[in-house]
Amino acid sequence: MSKQDQVIVGLDIGTSKIACIVAESAPDGKLDVIGIGTHPSRGLRKGVVVNIESTVESIRLAVEEAELMAGVDIKSIYTGIAGSHIRGYNSHGVVATKGSEVAKEDVTRVIDAAQAMNIPADQKILHILPQEYIIDHQDGIREPVGMSGVRLEAKVHVITGAVSSAQNIIKCCNRCDLDVADMVLEQVASSEAVLSQDEKDIGVVLVDIGGGTTDIAIFIDGAIRHTTVIPIGGDHLTNDLVVGLRTSAREADQLKKKYGACMVELVSADDQIEVPSVGGRPPRPMPRQVMAQILEPRVQELFELVKRELQNSGYQELTAAGLVLTGGSSLLQGMVELAEETFDSLPVRLGRPQGVGGLVDVVSSPIYATGVGLILYGQRYRQHQKPMHNSEKQMFSKVWKRMRSWFGDTT
Repeated sequence: MSKQDQVIVGLDIGTSKIACIVAESAPDGKLDVIGIGTHPSRGLRKGVVVNIESTVESIRLAVEEAELMAGVDIKSIYTGIAGSHIRGYNSHGVVATKGSEVAKEDVTRVIDAAQAMNIPADQKILHILPQEYIIDHQDGIREPVGMSGVRLEAKVHVITGAVSSAQNIIKCCNRCDLDVADMVLEQVASSEAVLSQDEKDIGVVLVDIGGGTTDIAIFIDGAIRHTTVIPIGGDHLTNDLVVGLRTSAREADQLKKKYGACMVELVSADDQIEVPSVGGRPPRPMPRQVMAQILEPRVQELFELVKRELQNSGYQELTAAGLVLTGGSSLLQGMVELAEETFDSLPVRLGRPQGVGGLVDVVSSPIYATGVGLILYGQRYRQHQKPMHNSEKQMFSKVWKRMRSWFGDTT
């Protein structure tokens, strides 16, 4: 097998940055990260492409940097999709088995029955994620094929997205001579990198705080039960600093990353920062606590929205493993502490990508959670080195064929 065949590439097309991560299969079956390319994102707003040309240029520069570091030509990628247009639904299907035991065809039919729902005309199915199967009222079954029974039920989580948003992402990739092997919901990808199987089984809330949106996924009994997107992210924090500090967006973003904190009590009253002015005026000294006073209410608002979403989902009492915060904005000082105050009964931790080798020191930051998750997802999708339910394999293939049909010539 050539090096090119062993390479898996994840392309995280985010609101604030484009990250391209190149990995190759190691002899022990794990993935070694061999190349990373990043570039500021131009042309996206809240996870959605709003300028094709700018997005294409950002993707091209990030991919070229990754190619140079890895020493390979990138042709095929796994990419993510996010944005407020994403919708998640829990659904249920029932069929009678054709024989005395469950066959693969029965699983396909019950999944088809479960996804038969009314969705808006501008939305199409991105993922069908099985939660559990029920055979003759025996629940909790993850692999039904071969089991005896005459009545098969399936509970699934169906994720839909806007056709135009998915088409634009693929169009941008194609313009860079990249073939999209698969498109993955970003919180699904991030969960591959930062959540343990124990956390998914016990019950956990993944909160991926990106530049334009905050993506939420709730796992219970090893499966996704709820997904949603909150249209608030790190860019909103930067915009608050632009107004509060009277500086440019670029300088505000750098100050946020270097000195930002979202809890005033964590910042010493003696700490001073220098704030660049606009219009040729000289920079101004300012207490660092002023930044914290600006950022804390916005982050508090975000966590209150996450808390409300968790309560409305009905799964609040079942998430014993607590919250896992990831994404670039989760690195803000005081994020974990403020979340612990807001979710007083739940443990909170910072989610760093795991499960890969190679350039571990670089990709172990929450900034790369989605990118690392995409290569781990790609490995599972392509090589099936992680056990995958037969029904999942069928659904991956079936959904992607359907997606290609509505992407038309853009693929």
